[in-house]
Amino acid sequence: MKRVLLLAALATIAFGAQANPTVERNGVLANKEGRTLYIFDKDAPGKSNCYGGCAAAWPPFAVANAALAGGDFTIVARDDGTAQWAYKGKPLYFFAGDAKPGEINGDKQGGVWHVIRSAPAKTSSSDDAYGQRYSYTY
Repeated sequence: MKRVLLLAALATIAFGAQANPTVERNGVLANKEGRTLYIFDKDAPGKSNCYGGCAAAWPPFAVANAALAGGDFTIVARDDGTAQWAYKGKPLYFFAGDAKPGEINGDKQGGVWHVIRSAPAKTSSSDDAYGQRYSYTY
């Protein structure tokens, strides 16, 4: 009986550690279907500033399963009442110009859109509206 409980506890820990709404694809953060995710420099921590035409070109990564939130992945309430995934407080988006999984056509668009890489190519830091410093790789 102890062995069964131990195995169940280990499975729960392993599953919980892996539970999040994303995967890594070719060193870039993507959703489970492999579509590349982006962050926007003009967003505030925990707040999206991309609506209207911006959201048409950069669709928000909508929350389908809130149970996957935890760790670096949180949920942002958008002004339109929908829920959007955030990574380390930065809301996540897709790029409408990425036609298939794995494409990164939106990276560095306008100097304000960036993919999130697992292996840093270049690091940038910026202070948010609250004086907190955020770093990301792109």
